[in-house]
Amino acid sequence: MLKGYARASMEKQAIERQLDELVAVGVEQRHIYREKMTGTKRDRPELNRMLTELQTGDTVIVVELSRIGRSSKDILEIVELIHQRGAHFRSLSEKWLDTTTPQGQLIFTIFAGLCQFERDLIAERTKSGLAAAKARGRSGGRPATETETASEILALHHNGVGVTEIADITGVSRSTVYRVMGRTLSGAVGGNSD
Repeated sequence: MLKGYARASMEKQAIERQLDELVAVGVEQRHIYREKMTGTKRDRPELNRMLTELQTGDTVIVVELSRIGRSSKDILEIVELIHQRGAHFRSLSEKWLDTTTPQGQLIFTIFAGLCQFERDLIAERTKSGLAAAKARGRSGGRPATETETASEILALHHNGVGVTEIADITGVSRSTVYRVMGRTLSGAVGGNSD
């Protein structure tokens, strides 16, 4: 069965063009999941409902990839969830992403492999950063105190880990990461957790 997913970022944005294109390729109106919210949020009610209701052999169709997610990581994770349900995924604008075909499956597998490679590199850099911090007498893992958090942030930054990744690893906000890095430049190391 064909399932459609249509999303607009704001309430005032029109979604009708997406609905028309989905119906034109054979998706019944009652099988189109409609959402008006930002694609940067991974937790979207209609997306979650669609993923829950998917059956083996279904095909999820979107007008363009940006409707299902705003980052390549999110898109690949969502498509992987669709595959875990035994369903396929197809984008009308990005014809190369059609997992109902062997070529589309191959391309998706390559992209998923690249994303996994990137995650592995981040994990490797994180381990290296934590080892470097430990060698300087600082403990690793999720820190319990502000000083340990600052130390971990600085070690990760020193090892080339990006601000967003540091925030995810340490459980603090990006602004906290910037604040800790800024204080270090001015000579005062210490951190506040948000």
